[in-house]
Amino acid sequence: MSSEYRERETANLEGWVPKTRLGKMIQEGKITSMDEVFLSGLKISESQIVDALLPDLQEEVINVNLVQKQTDAGEKSRFKAIVAVGNRDGYIGLGSGKASQVRNAIEKAAVAARLNIVPVKRGCGSWECGCGKPHSVPFMIEGKCGGVRVVIVPGPRGLGLVASEVSKVILGLAGVKDLWMRSYGSTRTVPSYACAVFDALKKTYSLVTQADWVR
Repeated sequence: MSSEYRERETANLEGWVPKTRLGKMIQEGKITSMDEVFLSGLKISESQIVDALLPDLQEEVINVNLVQKQTDAGEKSRFKAIVAVGNRDGYIGLGSGKASQVRNAIEKAAVAARLNIVPVKRGCGSWECGCGKPHSVPFMIEGKCGGVRVVIVPGPRGLGLVASEVSKVILGLAGVKDLWMRSYGSTRTVPSYACAVFDALKKTYSLVTQADWVR
């Protein structure tokens, strides 16, 4: 993360006055980790909550586009930004924002990404490996968004990310290091493609594995 992002994050936390129950519990020290937040079932409604619990969070701008809207006064142009955030250790968020200036659009998208942050279950689901370390995904997963569909297949350790550049950024922020990815549909539509990858990562906790039974 750049020094600019770090300074902005520090300033937000210094002047932060929690407005939600979850924010007050974090400031009082009753909740000290993101795992506790998801176990509590409380919704994240303040971006400062994520900054407080994940201080090593990183931001990456996925895409910035100029969008136009037809109004009675004529065409209104704005910028739409897609931003991904993650700590490279099991948490990922994706958000979009629109504004008349690129900087404001990116800031809105970064806030939305924090509010959409989710945990990612990692594992060693490849039959070629079996090392048991959380370097890939535990099983094959599929994600959809619009006209795009992606399938993530677990890979052996040392394989790397066999995927496009956009998905490499999102997977890297989530802390996934080895996998194959198959893409179908309008993959050139970056917002839909990024959303499909994010949808697949969200589904890693939709299936209970045998290891979870033991716990």
